[in-house]
Order: sequence, then structure tokens, then C-alpha cells
Amino acid sequence: MGELDARGEIRPFPDAAWNGWKPGRDAARRFVSVNALHLDPEGKIWIVDTGTPAFGAPPVRGGAKLIRIDPTTGEVLRCLPLGPDIAPAGSYIDDIRFNRRHAYLSDAGRGALLVLDLGTGQFRRVLAGVPATMAQAARPIVVDGRILQNGAGAPLLVNADPLEVSPDGKWLYFGPLEGPWSKLPTDLLDNPATSPEQLAAAVRPWADLPAIGGSAMDKEGNLYFTVLNDDSLYRRDASGTIVRMLSDPRLHWADAPFLAQDGRLWLPVAQLDRVARFHDGQSHIRLPFLLFSVSTEAPRATDAAGAKTVSVP
Repeated sequence: MGELDARGEIRPFPDAAWNGWKPGRDAARRFVSVNALHLDPEGKIWIVDTGTPAFGAPPVRGGAKLIRIDPTTGEVLRCLPLGPDIAPAGSYIDDIRFNRRHAYLSDAGRGALLVLDLGTGQFRRVLAGVPATMAQAARPIVVDGRILQNGAGAPLLVNADPLEVSPDGKWLYFGPLEGPWSKLPTDLLDNPATSPEQLAAAVRPWADLPAIGGSAMDKEGNLYFTVLNDDSLYRRDASGTIVRMLSDPRLHWADAPFLAQDGRLWLPVAQLDRVARFHDGQSHIRLPFLLFSVSTEAPRATDAAGAKTVSVP
């Protein structure tokens, strides 16, 4: 993990030690594979470490964890391990969102949601294997006109991945990367007494979205999301109306959008489909990596004119 300063230079964050994991080293206090980061309501950074040294590989011992860091001082405030009871073999803990006293995480590997009580630090694993958290073979991930395949030559299926909380905190929206999205009342999700059967029965359809790289939701309930098959950024408003905001080939697998307080949406371009795993061991990554920021107040556009760009070597 790095901190990008105003001059475009990157330094290890919070320090070099946390970024110094290598095979054989203790993974409990080092990053193995940072997959997501998000700010909580107090402005602290939460980091999701899948603990997997390679995409699709099993986590190393002590590697899967959540870390909370003060972005001002770099102090590590909490480190919560994701043990095999919470992230069993085959799990890929993917993203995190916050809602008052709870946080929600998605398991894109085995298909489930995690509920974290922020007060006690206790996790619950819910909706494991239910249709709403599982990818459908009939909805493949299409990028550059081809179906993305896993190492075995079959279509890649990514289970529960994106998730967002409604502005009033009453609903959790979630789904597989390939869609569709569902919704669930958070009062049932937050209550440990809710039975698995009750929770599964409370899931309702929400939005039939295509395969996306990532999403962000603002205080008005507008959902911003990047679509993988056309290198575009879209907005879905609270009424369900969807408009395309931006389209540019440089937005290739734009992932993990972040909406800043000034209204700009930051878009890291991951190029995930170009890694060697999906091309017979040969990387198709095109350097440098790009980080765009786009005003959410801008009128609808068809190219990246007006977007700010940072290159990351």
C-alpha cells in the first residue's frame, strides 16, 4: 500500500515494514495482498488484505485480515484476523462498507457476506451459497469482446463482490461481480438472532447491472459504477434511471471507485483481465497504471475530456 503525494511520488504506507512481506515471513503484521480500502465515518482507513500471495491462490497463514489505520499519523489502530471459520478455504474477502455500528464485507471466492460488529470485533458469516451471493454461469464477464476465463479454461465466475449501503442505512445492496444486485434490510442483517432461513427469505432483487469493476454511492443514493465490457462509467440514480457519464479505452477494468468529499470520483485502472493468469502466463499489462479523477457534477460526456489523470509506474 502506498501514499501518493501532491508531486506524484509514492511512499510505503504506513511504513516499509508493513509492505515487506515475502514468502516465509510472518503475515500477521504485514500486507500480503491488499484488495480494498475504505474510509469509515471517522475518517480512518480500513484495509482488506485477502492474504493470498497470488490471485486465486489460498491465503497464507495469518494473511487474511482487516487493518484500521489513522491516515494522519500512520498508526495501526486495529488488526482483525479473518480465520478459517470466517474465511474458509477458497474465500476471497473482497470489499467493505460501513453502517453505524457494523461493517459488511463480501466473499467473492465462496460467495457470502461477512457482518462485523465494530464494537466487539466479532464477525458473522451469512448468506453463504445462496443465489444472491453466487455468480451465474449464464452471465459471463466479457472484456474486449471475449469471455474472461480462469486458469482451467472455463469462464471466470466471481461471487459476492460489490456492495453499498443506502444513505439512510436501512438497506444493503450487493451482488456477484457479474450481477444482478439484490437488497436486504440491515436491521435483519445486523441482528444475530435472525436465522439463516429468515435472512435468505428477506433478500429482494434491486438492480440488474452488468459485470462491473467497482462502485460508489453518494448521499443522494446515486450509484456510480464502471462497466467492464465498454470501458465506461455510469450513474444510476435513486429512481433507477441509468446514464453513461464517461467512456474511454483508458478506463480498462477501472476498479474500486472512491467518491471524495469535493464531489470528485477517483478511478484506479486495474487492468485485471490483462494479468498473466488470464493469458497463458504472459502479462498483457500496459504501463503506466492510471488513476483518473472525474467530477460527478460534469454533464454527460462520451470521452475522458476534462478528467484529471495520474500515472503510476
